[in-house]
Amino acid sequence: MDVVQPVAGSGHLIVAALAGIALIVVLITLLKLHPFLALILGGLTVGIVAGEDVSKVLTSFTTGFGTTAAGVGALIALGAMFAKLLADSGGADQIVDTIVGRASGRMLPWAMAGVGALIGLPMFFEIGLVLLMPVIYLVSKRAQVSLITVGIPALAGLSAMHGFVPPHPGPVTAIQYLHADLGVTLALGLVVAVPTIIVAGPLFGAVAGRWVPLEAPDRFDAPERDDSLTRPSFAVTLATVLLPVVLMLGKAVVDIVVDDEKRMVQRVADVIGNPFVALLISVLVAMYTFGIRVGMDKQKLSDTVSDALPPIAGILLIVSAGGGFKQVLVDTGIGTRLADWASDANISVLLLAWVLAVLIRLATGSATVATITASSLMIGLVEGLSTGETSLVVLAVGAGSLFFSHVNDAGFWLVKEYFGMSVGQTIKTWSLMETVLSVTGLVVVLILGIFI
Repeated sequence: MDVVQPVAGSGHLIVAALAGIALIVVLITLLKLHPFLALILGGLTVGIVAGEDVSKVLTSFTTGFGTTAAGVGALIALGAMFAKLLADSGGADQIVDTIVGRASGRMLPWAMAGVGALIGLPMFFEIGLVLLMPVIYLVSKRAQVSLITVGIPALAGLSAMHGFVPPHPGPVTAIQYLHADLGVTLALGLVVAVPTIIVAGPLFGAVAGRWVPLEAPDRFDAPERDDSLTRPSFAVTLATVLLPVVLMLGKAVVDIVVDDEKRMVQRVADVIGNPFVALLISVLVAMYTFGIRVGMDKQKLSDTVSDALPPIAGILLIVSAGGGFKQVLVDTGIGTRLADWASDANISVLLLAWVLAVLIRLATGSATVATITASSLMIGLVEGLSTGETSLVVLAVGAGSLFFSHVNDAGFWLVKEYFGMSVGQTIKTWSLMETVLSVTGLVVVLILGIFI
């Protein structure tokens, strides 16, 4: 990747970047403008303040918008279809019932962390939370423990997958921006996620449960399910959920084991391990295992797949607009200046990536916006890094994007209402859990950085 020559001096470009980011923060937090519009205006502000011609700024933005929509957008859409099939077929319920049903009382928080992580692999955080809430209430009553003791581990599993593991929007976007290898990032993301979930889930949940001894309410409206369908078995469900992970990880393994790019096995792995192809194959398989095989007719199957797309329209627009914002930052050369500064100051690239994401997360409340902006600023700093090091930068950004969810984050209010907590209780539980998740993730990334 060619180094972009800055269009102005360092001071000028820093002012331009700060002006754009500040505008985004003000528009989202104070004026409650949709992040899609805020990112457009922020991108234009960066380019204009940097001294770029307006027509060039518009070209940069639309180019980045289109490239991101074509790449990340397709993956988000396929992931949403897969998750919808998993939910409507009863596959998600099967995973929950099988794992939780076999766990003893003391192991329930650990089982809930596992369920949260497994459900969180293909599902967005909000969808996973809605699906898991009835189970969290049931388990809390069965074990006679605080709702927080079993709820926090499930939330930790969901949140960690959202921040560290493709095909979630944040990690996929950062991978594309920083030209990281998806298979390697996926493998390292799972390595980072496991100890992070353990610390922020069962371990922190035990402490938070004593701080907030919350009883499960007597009533909870579970999502409606189609009783005419036959649930897929646990084995079939697990195999289908893990299929995209296996396909993408398989490509990374083949790349390491097979040196000759002309060999048929590597060419096949390159195709089926491509994120788009892997998810496409997985959706087609899920249409059988979670659709036809459980009793869905053609119309029901078509409706299920179609219904997955409208809820993610806003996410697609935000991520694509973030791509436009990123391209403006790149084309002005701000990343190059930041790379020079970081090199001169001898600052850890991983720590810098985390700090940038943390600051933007605290300001905007959006993990997606934090990932987009921080990874955009890191583009110039990954030049010359190895494949593994670049993947660790992606994961450092992901860890930072999860830091201390508070009142400007929609997820904060979602958790508050579902758990029936006060603002103070939500901060003592959910917000601190996100902080533990973020810091633990950074520590694990830094430890991996010693060996990679």
